[in-house]
Amino acid sequence: MSNRAVLEVIALDAEDAVAAQAGGADRLELVTDMAADGLTPSCATFAKIRAAVDIPLRVMLRVADGFAAGDIDVLVRKARELRAEGAEEFVLGFLDARGHADLVAVERLVAELDGCSWTFHRAIDRATDRDALRKQLADLPGLDTYLTAGSAAGVDDGIPTLLVEAARKGEPGYEPQILVGGGLRLEHLPELLAAGIDAVHIGGAARPGGWGAPVDVAAVREWRARLDGQGGSQG
Repeated sequence: MSNRAVLEVIALDAEDAVAAQAGGADRLELVTDMAADGLTPSCATFAKIRAAVDIPLRVMLRVADGFAAGDIDVLVRKARELRAEGAEEFVLGFLDARGHADLVAVERLVAELDGCSWTFHRAIDRATDRDALRKQLADLPGLDTYLTAGSAAGVDDGIPTLLVEAARKGEPGYEPQILVGGGLRLEHLPELLAAGIDAVHIGGAARPGGWGAPVDVAAVREWRARLDGQGGSQG
């Protein structure tokens, strides 16, 4: 398993979760309201998904569109409720008005998570200084992943940045795994995998019918096969 690239799929409900796991997903990101790019799901939704699958679940902590934290007290309350429901992994990330990491918000939530593993999401792609942000967050407990396209515009524009950051693996601030997502397509995989990137995140790519349709098992299976080096069509 150690050589297997991680495939994380966005799930909105239990139907999505079951299909993603059947297709070979290693982990799910749980969100609601993709019109706002993914907000925190309800505890009831989390519980239904947790009962339906047995792979790791990372739950989004985000209550408003954009990358400002908004009401931190609400975020903390939601984190507490989800922890009480059994959530053990999370996704979060906030910037201040200057485009730097909002350490006040992030540190409050991380304290509430009490050692849980978490991903800093694509807020990094809108940060004023990516390197400075990584170093600001480097010592926070539980941070083991950055979800990034390398650019706010998506993977097409971000690949050069992703390759540079992958080459810095192990340096201070660069220990967390790079999880590539945001306009990611199958054709991007060879270059990313060759650079040592070993985790990808898909949402729309798992839903050929669009966000109004559920996760498609065959679509996820194709990503799994490509990550495992088994070829297949570009589809």
